[in-house]
Amino acid sequence: MIRQTLEKKAALIEKRLDELLGEYCCKGKLCDAMSYSLMAGGKRLRPALCLITAGLFNAENEALDFACCLEMIHTYSLIHDDLPAMDDDTLRRGKPTSHVVYGEGMAILAGDGLLNLAFEVMSDLTANADGDYTARYAKVMSVIAKASGVRGMIAGQAADLEFEGKGNSEEILSYIHDKKTAEMIKASVLCGAMIGGADDVQTERLEQYGKSIGLVFQIIDDILDVSGVEQDLGKSTGKDEAAGKQTFVSLYGIKKSKELAQKETQKAVDALGIFGMDADNLKQLAVYLLSRDR
Repeated sequence: MIRQTLEKKAALIEKRLDELLGEYCCKGKLCDAMSYSLMAGGKRLRPALCLITAGLFNAENEALDFACCLEMIHTYSLIHDDLPAMDDDTLRRGKPTSHVVYGEGMAILAGDGLLNLAFEVMSDLTANADGDYTARYAKVMSVIAKASGVRGMIAGQAADLEFEGKGNSEEILSYIHDKKTAEMIKASVLCGAMIGGADDVQTERLEQYGKSIGLVFQIIDDILDVSGVEQDLGKSTGKDEAAGKQTFVSLYGIKKSKELAQKETQKAVDALGIFGMDADNLKQLAVYLLSRDR
């Protein structure tokens, strides 16, 4: 059931992403490069989380463009991650990476363009909002900026590079993956909650949920890099070990990593208790992330 829900959300998101590119981008090679990576498919997890959470408060329509902005930012980070100066990867979402197709310079600009476009869209939404939504949208934009910036995703990426090949450390591992992966997943949940007008208790529970599933996502990602099939994943495998990266598998092994993922999944499900059956989709999504194979 959750797979069907995710497929429906992905279709909605992809339709709106295509519309936003058409509204904001000038035709040409830059727009082509942006579209190539943005419309290449993928799990659309972050925007789906935003929409499903907003749906708890009947605010999915209001959250749609913000959800799309989350996907733009995520895609920008993937384009830059794949560059030769970063992870030097040639496969993403089952297709050649942006720099392979468009060259490094255009790939960098495509990533820059998607990041800037996300904030342009959010700024326009905020400027044109009415009533309570003006303040809500401004707070959402701030949350996304922090989660994706130098105290969030970028900080995690920097640490990931800095500590390659320097042995394993629980403290460093926790920092890298909390910042690099979990922050944006948690922010995606929080954005849906904020747009919907969640109260303090609801926001706190959803924040815990987002943090836990963010860690689960990264743990399973680390496991799949060792045990997954490249064709199924749509990206290269075995690169983390080859680069000497800090991963849950390199520090704890596969068995203990799975146990940690199971504990965090239970924490995520427990955090949603106050919502009752209304949060069934979020609960199912947490379990799905634990058992995913791609």
